[in-house]
Amino acid sequence: MRDEQNQTARNFVEQVVALAPALAGPRADCLDRFAKAGLPSTRAEAWKFTNLRGLDKLTLGPAPDAATVTVDAIPTALDTPAPRLVFVAGQYRADLSRVGDLPDGVVLTALTGETAPVAGDGPFRALNSALSSHGAALRVAAGVKLTSPVELVFIAATAGDKAALWNPRIIIEIADGAEATVVEHHVGANAGTYISNVVADVSVGIGARLHHYKLQAEGLDAWHLANVSTHLAQDAVYDTFVMNLGARLARHEARQVLDGTGIEARVSGAYAITGNQVSDITTLIDHAKPHCTSREVVKGVIDGAARAVFQGKIIVRPDAQKTDGYQLNRALLLSESAEINSKPELEIYADDVKCSHGATAGELDEDQMFYLRARGISRDAARVLLIGAFLDEALDEIIDETVRAHFRAQAEAWMGAR
Repeated sequence: MRDEQNQTARNFVEQVVALAPALAGPRADCLDRFAKAGLPSTRAEAWKFTNLRGLDKLTLGPAPDAATVTVDAIPTALDTPAPRLVFVAGQYRADLSRVGDLPDGVVLTALTGETAPVAGDGPFRALNSALSSHGAALRVAAGVKLTSPVELVFIAATAGDKAALWNPRIIIEIADGAEATVVEHHVGANAGTYISNVVADVSVGIGARLHHYKLQAEGLDAWHLANVSTHLAQDAVYDTFVMNLGARLARHEARQVLDGTGIEARVSGAYAITGNQVSDITTLIDHAKPHCTSREVVKGVIDGAARAVFQGKIIVRPDAQKTDGYQLNRALLLSESAEINSKPELEIYADDVKCSHGATAGELDEDQMFYLRARGISRDAARVLLIGAFLDEALDEIIDETVRAHFRAQAEAWMGAR
């Protein structure tokens, strides 16, 4: 197994290096770091349940010229026009984007070329830092309340039979006392095989509020690798939710550092997968200062031979007294082949805290099924109702009602296709 994993890493790394443009300075250093580190293997604790085997079978090639790709529809969570940046095959499309009429103090811009920053640790962050050439940046000045959500749309497209690789970078900076809502869409139905390696760096200032939502509906031959790093200042409120529906393998890795008193962090998600899909949600909530609250609810539905991973860790530092941390992971298994690997963790170094976590997995409740069937509801319809009710409990964690309704509609579409 170890030799096989090493070969997977070597094959993929060699192809990436061969495709990379001539780099210099920090970008060259990042590519060198990625090449030396290789791909994470299941020997690494953080990757124990997620095997990247299969990347070695891909033949990498360049992404298509985004300007030549026809886009029939742009995903949106809103009924009314909203500011948005659109990327196709990892490249910015100004003709599909809309950035006018932003209030004073709000800057929404596309990162292109060398303006994409170099930052971060870990092999996929290093890879993104080396090769990222397009991305999105939202900066909201102190005290500004952005009433209209901002949408960041990433649409997949491939050329030929080779797998494309793109590395979008997202920067969100919400200054002291400001407020904003950001909705990410990652879509790629029938787009072929590709790898989307997304890195997001988020900062929320003193007393600021950010609602950050993400819908991942990549193509079923895609690999979606996302890494989100969030820094929260005193009295900040961070509300984030991710829904995994697509991709052959999707890993959403997020770290929140609560670096001030009075912070509230809501870090939740849901997934619905089938076939041979893999969904991995890995989080770290770092309580670095006292009097902070975190809440994490992740629920998912697994059908076919699909497999889900949840790794949620809460760290309470020695000075973080009066911490209140809550974590819940529940999975609904719809077939005998479905699998869940759940690893909730509490690492507590303070003594005056209130922390709890829990994890459960089970099947559809036959008593509830019988109740619905006895009232004339077909088995298929009853099944959809019960699955929907299960996911609704997770979707209720989304504060924005419009976004919640959109995510619920996407979950219903998934259920309707079963």
